[in-house]
Amino acid sequence: MRVLVVEDEDSMAASLRRGLEAEGYVVDRARDGEEALGLADAHEFDAVVLDLMIPKRSGFEVTRHLRARGSRVPILMLTAKLGELDQTEAL
Repeated sequence: MRVLVVEDEDSMAASLRRGLEAEGYVVDRARDGEEALGLADAHEFDAVVLDLMIPKRSGFEVTRHLRARGSRVPILMLTAKLGELDQTEAL
């Protein structure tokens, strides 16, 4: 299985990569929303691990773009945001 990790913090991305690769996943990493969309357009992913607070395009924008083009890839959102409005927007 191939997973896209979208995370701008190097230490968090490295930790996610190690854990996923230890479980047998192939991991690609994007550092911002633009890079994430480019990779998603170029490759087929089985899942996306997506930080919501990333540069260039937010995780919300990345999700909207993927869904608008018809992608049904499962997205696991990572965030430090706690508000109910943020949770509603993510859904």
